[in-house]
Amino acid sequence: MSEGVKEENQLYDEINITPMLDLAYVLLVIFIIMTTASVQGVKVETPTTQSTAPLAKPQMRAITITSDGTIYLDAYPVDMTTLEQRLAEMKSGNPELPIVLKADASTHFDKVSEVLGICKKLDITEVGLVTKKQTG
Repeated sequence: MSEGVKEENQLYDEINITPMLDLAYVLLVIFIIMTTASVQGVKVETPTTQSTAPLAKPQMRAITITSDGTIYLDAYPVDMTTLEQRLAEMKSGNPELPIVLKADASTHFDKVSEVLGICKKLDITEVGLVTKKQTG
């Protein structure tokens, strides 16, 4: 019998890792898609200003107020009491919790001032407002 041919009952001493690599690539693609989907947030038409500064900081939380007054915390709809509870939980985990407030340009100022009031009540001082840079 030649050396390259193995008998039916003989064990193989090599491992085929191709299926394992296929699975790893599929999981990587799923992870990338899910990560980018969760970062999108809620689309609103932000007001324009003369100059804007970058607001990105680690562990930043986004509060979004739409034109109809719906409030979102990191793309999840919340009411004012739930917002206050969740921000208090996050503040206990990170005392210097940065918040970015993104409101639609047609939003009533009452909602914005209520959210800012909650931030002040919880002693959240790192609050940024999202605006678009005015062109021209």
